[in-house]
Amino acid sequence: MKGIILAAGRGSRMGGLTSDRPKCMTILGGKPLIQWQIDALQDGSVAQIAIVRGYLGETFELPVHYFDNPRWAQTNMVMSLAEARPWLRQEACLVSYSDIVYGQDTVARLKGAAGDIVISYDPNWRALWELRFADPLADAETFRSDADGRLLEIGKRTDNIDAIEGQYMGLLRFSPTGWQQVEDSLAQLPDGEADRLDMTSLLQRLLQQGVTIQTVAITEPWYEVDSETDLRLYEEKFF
Repeated sequence: MKGIILAAGRGSRMGGLTSDRPKCMTILGGKPLIQWQIDALQDGSVAQIAIVRGYLGETFELPVHYFDNPRWAQTNMVMSLAEARPWLRQEACLVSYSDIVYGQDTVARLKGAAGDIVISYDPNWRALWELRFADPLADAETFRSDADGRLLEIGKRTDNIDAIEGQYMGLLRFSPTGWQQVEDSLAQLPDGEADRLDMTSLLQRLLQQGVTIQTVAITEPWYEVDSETDLRLYEEKFF
């Protein structure tokens, strides 16, 4: 299994921290965010890793494979992932956002789960969100699955915290069959619409088209870095 880290965007909510470096190069716990992902993937026996780069792509010097999204400023995360289609078409790939921190147990759970498209989630998300936000619903979205772990709904705004059974992390796995389902779905979109598509919108679109998406719950801590405030909070409480 291969690993793909999506690191094309700037991360505008990080303010001046990304004026001279990509968001994934900001430091948490003494090392760049992206090194946390690489370490977790390698510790989880994901031997080959690629980074999809865009903003300040020339600053990446890690000894991995690279895909480039030259249109990073005009596209969203789904089209950045599409740049890695040569790998996605060939074998199963674990796909990671570049602004999250997780460990090898999470990687192992995702690798071992059955299904052509699988996403990990945190069922105990609320405690972290209450630390990050005065109102945890301000940055939370719906997440529902059935008794067999099949995803039912994701990515919608809600004022009902009971509609959120977990927090999607930004960590997924695609088999070649699962990726083909994504490509088939993207091919049906009008010109330009695929460029604007974010990952949860893609997942919800696939659900509406009858595609099965499996979910796997994690048990170890993880962290999402959206802002400089997040970095300060995590450094103070966890690192």
